Amino acid sequence: MTHVAHGIVGRSDLPIPEWLFGWAAAVVLVVSFVALAVLWPEPKLARVRERALPALSRVVLSRPVDLLCGAVGVFLFGLVLYAGFDGTETVTANFAPTFVYVIFWLGLVLASVLLGNVYRAFNPWRAIGRTVSWVARTAARTDMPAPLAYPERLGHWPAVAGIFLFATLELVVSGGDTPRTVAIAALVYSVGQFVGMALYGVEEWTERGDGFAVYFSLFARISPWTVKDGAVRLRVPLAGLAELRPLAGTVALLAVMIGTVTFDGAAESALWTGIAPDLADTFESIGLSPARALELTFLIGLAATCLIVGGFYMLGARGAQSVGGGFTTEQLARAFVASLVPIAFAYVAAHYMTLLLYQGQAIVILDWPPFGYLSSNPLGSPDTDIFGTAGRAIDYGVISATAAWYWMVGFVVAGHVAALTLAHDKALTIYSDVKLAVRSQYWMLAVMVGFTSLALWLLSQSNQ
Repeated sequence: MTHVAHGIVGRSDLPIPEWLFGWAAAVVLVVSFVALAVLWPEPKLARVRERALPALSRVVLSRPVDLLCGAVGVFLFGLVLYAGFDGTETVTANFAPTFVYVIFWLGLVLASVLLGNVYRAFNPWRAIGRTVSWVARTAARTDMPAPLAYPERLGHWPAVAGIFLFATLELVVSGGDTPRTVAIAALVYSVGQFVGMALYGVEEWTERGDGFAVYFSLFARISPWTVKDGAVRLRVPLAGLAELRPLAGTVALLAVMIGTVTFDGAAESALWTGIAPDLADTFESIGLSPARALELTFLIGLAATCLIVGGFYMLGARGAQSVGGGFTTEQLARAFVASLVPIAFAYVAAHYMTLLLYQGQAIVILDWPPFGYLSSNPLGSPDTDIFGTAGRAIDYGVISATAAWYWMVGFVVAGHVAALTLAHDKALTIYSDVKLAVRSQYWMLAVMVGFTSLALWLLSQSNQ
């Protein structure tokens, strides 16, 4: 059902029992909570100073670099379409599935956390939209404002729909990883982006409605690198999340981001494999084909998991509301939603790290040269080997099973400690009483321990 087999590799050689990781992670969170309560009495992240880097700004933000990045993004988008429609139907030999599901979907998450919002520069839909807008303005010899103002109630809801539909294609649709399906999906998504840009403006739609742009920009807020007021700036990691201004649908978007990865991991567990066949049989009994019955079963599981994740977070917000302060549950849910971003990253990094390390090498096998702009065999043709590297094989020894497990647990714990830090810092900014702020975080601690336990359980289920 998924595009490639993924998750963690065998861990039978772990030097210590798996249950010990869970207890150790919980202890780390509790100790972190106590340390924050004692040593962090005033908000810090929201008050950090950013350091402008004029020399770097002149290069990175120059017009030629901007045009080049946009052109690269459009070229790669075109290559996905070309490979999807005209390349081999063998999934593992075609450029499109590996690039979209591994390099784009996973690799850009890591790039965003390390380097900032790099996707904005390479976003092919934004590049095309800006080009069309420039041509139209030049032809009309006047500014052409967007026909409609972006509705506040719409917020991030289009992005929620975009990310959920992408996850559905990846995890639910039978054959969602076939090259032609990937290419068709890219075209369908393009239509939605261009309609949104035409109605609300290129930048406005990109920042709020483009699912991928919003998705990667949230991860980029973890990064110490940012662009603001026309300059590249250096800041304390996580400070960008302290500045996040949630919109309608932002909480739902984070629930989908965490919930889709959760379902992908839970789908390998005995719990789901015990439920899914019976549910699929029920749908078959009312006339659905076996394939459609299984797709509907997985769609229900995916949606239910996102709702459960969102509900668990809202339960924590409801608990925080009960300690006082005059805030509603919805206000607190929005206020602390930035703390879910490091958790989302921890889930992605822990669950997909080995996929990125292993399957990401397929881009070299297909094969990309050192400069990374053209594949030796983008269409998977048997006689094509432009750069003489199409015969390479994936090196599965790049990381040991035990090291992979340690790294995954490290991602989970570090992500949740970062989430606790963000939540604590935010509480100090919205509550006038420090004691009340700390009390509100009892509930957030419970949420973090819950998400940590869930993440570690998912890792333990991945290779049962």
